[in-house]
Amino acid sequence: MKEIPPLNVFAVLKRHGLRADKSLGQNFLQDPFALEAIASAAEIKATDTVLEIGPGLGSLTRYLAASAKQVVAVELDIDLLAPLRAVLAPYPNVRVVHGDILKLSPQKLITEKDYLVAANIPYYITSAVIRHLLESDQKPRRIVLTVQKEVAERICAKSGDMSLLALSVQIYGLPQIAARIPANAFFPEPKVDSAVLCVDIYPSPLIKAEFLGSFFRLIKAGFSQKRKTLRNSLSSGLHITTTASEELLKKANIDPMRRAETLSIEEWQTLCEIIK
Repeated sequence: MKEIPPLNVFAVLKRHGLRADKSLGQNFLQDPFALEAIASAAEIKATDTVLEIGPGLGSLTRYLAASAKQVVAVELDIDLLAPLRAVLAPYPNVRVVHGDILKLSPQKLITEKDYLVAANIPYYITSAVIRHLLESDQKPRRIVLTVQKEVAERICAKSGDMSLLALSVQIYGLPQIAARIPANAFFPEPKVDSAVLCVDIYPSPLIKAEFLGSFFRLIKAGFSQKRKTLRNSLSSGLHITTTASEELLKKANIDPMRRAETLSIEEWQTLCEIIK
């Protein structure tokens, strides 16, 4: 990757009379080592199209554009469009789109099936963005996001310490932490450290397509009451008696006294099939 000059976020904002918008969760990543780590984790080929969510002032966009055939950068904040386009003027392979990624269909933004996602997203939309991408008809082959460190660790959890978010991601792809980023790599500096989360998407979900709806209803019920046994949480979440809940779990060879976080994806699949 060719050397990219550092971007002084504070100076760019000041030049355009702007400030970071806290309501939009704006923390601009400006550390070159962190930016290069994200681009490297994406493993971009010269033929790739990359979808970037929340390019901000284009700090990361430039690193993506240096390797990709095209970058489609979706920015919600209309005030950032002018400085963003100015920063990206030397990169003709970048297309800036003004809009809310959660209201836009990835397949309408990108025609290529084998695309990548790489972004430094606001913390507060992490779950919504991941779900939007994973449940889209045209899924990327890899997703690389800068997220809160604790959230990345939770997504990568193993059986025994699973969460609703971890299961929702792990049925679609293999997550891993590619790098850790300290808070001082951002402007303004957030209160927590971040991590680069990389998810390699499977050709098809680990849960059979016909069971996906049941799976999400089931895990939502299972995690609906923390620190409660599956017998009780499924009874409450599925609106069935504890006796019926216990019978379902026993049919799946699952101890009714276990808790949701201890179940593996395979055990949830078995339970889905029995309920179906």
